[in-house]
Amino acid sequence: MVEELHNPQPLIELHGISKRFGGVQALADIDLTIYRGTIHALVGENGAGKSTLGKIISGVIHPDAGELAVEGHSVTFDSPREALAKGIAMIQQEIALVPKLTVLKNVFLGLESNMAGMLQDRDTERRFEELTIRSGFNLSADAIASDLSIADQKKVEILKALARNAQLIVMDEPTATLSDEESAKLIEIIRVLHKAGTTIIYISHFLKEVLNVAETVSTLRNGQLIRTSSASEETPDSLVTAMLGRAISIVFPAKIFPAADSPVVFSAEKISRKGALADITFDIHAGEIVGLAGLVGSGRTEVARAIFGADHRDSGILKIDNQDVNVNNPADGVAAGIALLPESRKTQGLLMRLSIGHNVTLPHLKTISRGFVLQQREEFSETTRLLQDLDVRPPQPKVRVDTLSGGNQQKVLFSKWLFRHPRLLIADEPTHGVDVGAKLAIYQLITSLAREGMAVLLISSELEEVLGLAHRVLVLRQGRIVAEFKDSPNDRSSLNEDAIMRAAFATL
Repeated sequence: MVEELHNPQPLIELHGISKRFGGVQALADIDLTIYRGTIHALVGENGAGKSTLGKIISGVIHPDAGELAVEGHSVTFDSPREALAKGIAMIQQEIALVPKLTVLKNVFLGLESNMAGMLQDRDTERRFEELTIRSGFNLSADAIASDLSIADQKKVEILKALARNAQLIVMDEPTATLSDEESAKLIEIIRVLHKAGTTIIYISHFLKEVLNVAETVSTLRNGQLIRTSSASEETPDSLVTAMLGRAISIVFPAKIFPAADSPVVFSAEKISRKGALADITFDIHAGEIVGLAGLVGSGRTEVARAIFGADHRDSGILKIDNQDVNVNNPADGVAAGIALLPESRKTQGLLMRLSIGHNVTLPHLKTISRGFVLQQREEFSETTRLLQDLDVRPPQPKVRVDTLSGGNQQKVLFSKWLFRHPRLLIADEPTHGVDVGAKLAIYQLITSLAREGMAVLLISSELEEVLGLAHRVLVLRQGRIVAEFKDSPNDRSSLNEDAIMRAAFATL
C-alpha cells in the first residue's frame, strides 16, 4: 500500500462521518485517512458525496455525525476560517470570489500587508508578483474579478490558497474550466506543492487526470466509501466500474445525420461586436448539431451570448425558420425560441436559493399564469414530469437547487429550457463539472433533441465531446470563423482532432 511504501503520517482522519440534506443521505459512515504529503483523489458520480466530504474537511459544512481529527487531535470546524487556522484551505468547484474587487484584493483578502494599522500596498503587490511568478499564471493585479473568464477566476482561487500557505488544499474540480495548456500548468503547480510537502485532496471527474497526478484514490458511490487504493492499481475503466457499480463504456450515441433537404432552423448573418466578434455567419438545420471549437478566448461563448441577447451586437441579422428575429436581450431570445445553457450554472443559469420548480418555470411564467395568477398545480405537475423524464434526483420541485449535486443541477438547467421546447438550443459546456454517468445521459439527451428536429449549437472545451456529437464543426480564432469541418456517413475522415487543432492554432 501507499502508506507502507512512503511511511507518511496521518494528517486527516475521518471516523463515521455522515451527512444528510433533507431526504438525501449525502454521506454514510465514512472512515478515511489522508496521509501527510500525499495527493489523495476522491472520485465518484455527481451526488456520490465527494464535494460534501471535501467541504466537511475544510469547514464549509458540518457533519451530522462522526469525528474529524487533524494530526491525531479531534477538531470541530464551524467555518472555513477555523479550518484555515489549522492549515486547511479549499478551492471549490463553484467560484467564490468577491466580484467587484480586483484580483490582488481577492487573493490577499484578510492577508493585506500592514504596519501600525496602515496598509502597505507596495509590499502586497510584491507578494502578488512573487505568487504569479511561482504559479506561471499571467493575471493583472488590477483586473476586476467579475470581468475575468471562468478559467481566470479559477486561477485567482488557486492563488488565494497558495497565498495562505495551507498545509492541506482541497481542490474540487480545479481543471474543469481550464484549457489543456492551463490544466497542464496547474498539474505542474500541484506537483511542486507536493514536493514541498503540501497535502492535496484532489476531486475530479477527469479520471485519466486523476491517475496521472494522484498517489491514492478513494471511490465513493451513493454516499458510501467503496474502496481506497493505490492509483497505480487502477485504470479509468476500473474506477468507472467502482463508481457506478457496473461496467460502462464511455462512448457517444450513434450519429443520426439530418436529411439533405432538412430545413434551416437558425441563421446568423454577419454578427459582429467590437473587440469580440467579426462577421460570424452560419446556419443550423433541423436535427443538426453544430459544434464551436477554438482555444480559450477565441470567441465561442461570445457567439452564444450574442445570439441569445445576453451581449449587445453591433451588427448582424438573426433568423429563426427563415424569419428575422429581433433579439436585444435574453427575454427576446426566449420569445424567439432560443435557449442558452450558460457555461456557469451557478452565476448565469440558476438561482441557487430557489426551488427546482421555480428555477424551471421562471422563463415561462406567462405560459403557466392566468392573468397575474400563477397556476401552481400546473407548474408542479409539469415540472415533476420533466424532472422524472430527465432523471433529476430527487425529482421534487420544492427542493432547493443548492442542495443538489452538480450533475443534478445541470439537469435542472436543461429542464428549465425544455419546459417549453425551443427551436435553437445553445449548450455552452453542457457537461461541465459532471461525472461520467451524467455525461452519458446528457449526450443521449442532446442527441435525442436533435433527432426530434431541434437545432443545437454545442460549445465545449473537450474536443472529444465536440467530435463525438457534432455533425459539423466551426473553428473560431480571434472572434472569427476560420474553418469548417463536416462529418458525413460517407466520409468520416474530414472531421478529426488534428485538423481542428491546426485551424485553432493557425497552422493550416
